[in-house]
Amino acid sequence: MQAIGGRRANFVRGGRVGGTERAAMRVGRSGRLACQASLKDIRDRIGSVKNTQKITDAMKLVAAAKVRRAQDAVISGRPFASKLVDMLYGVNTRLRNETDVDSPLLEVKPVEKVLVVAFTGDRGLCGGFNNFILKRTEQRVAELKASGVEAELILVGKKGGQYFGRRTDQYEVVRSFETGQKPTVKESQAIADVIYSKFV
Repeated sequence: MQAIGGRRANFVRGGRVGGTERAAMRVGRSGRLACQASLKDIRDRIGSVKNTQKITDAMKLVAAAKVRRAQDAVISGRPFASKLVDMLYGVNTRLRNETDVDSPLLEVKPVEKVLVVAFTGDRGLCGGFNNFILKRTEQRVAELKASGVEAELILVGKKGGQYFGRRTDQYEVVRSFETGQKPTVKESQAIADVIYSKFV
């Protein structure tokens, strides 16, 4: 029994329908379904499903376009990030030779715990982006634990917070942030402060 277009419909294959209509409806040898819903109700239902599918497809295209723009922004910023890392490495190397400089950033410590920062989206319409990030995060944590190193998580994005929030018995979550589609400088600074505090 199934409802189509707001009406009750009885379906039967190779048998009879129960109740008072037991002798009134029978399926032929061809095996076709017998349905009490009118043809107009079925057409309306099909049209409604197709319209919903079109809306969902459009939302997926918009989400995919946003992911591509974000990827382009990351790729275009890589040269700057690479130069910044080289510069900081050079400064750190020179300061280590200075005896009068005392900074926690210059200390060389044995690796006992690693902080993993995972960035996910707030919605699930951007293809396999969120699934890839979640699986890659789990894989990285497993690799660290296999080598005897503990792992902590900072989660940026609603999907990551929801996923690992249900698995707190398996993963150590330090903090979860929901910044929206356009993170502000204040929100970025809050994330950076937590990362810095865990490093020093």
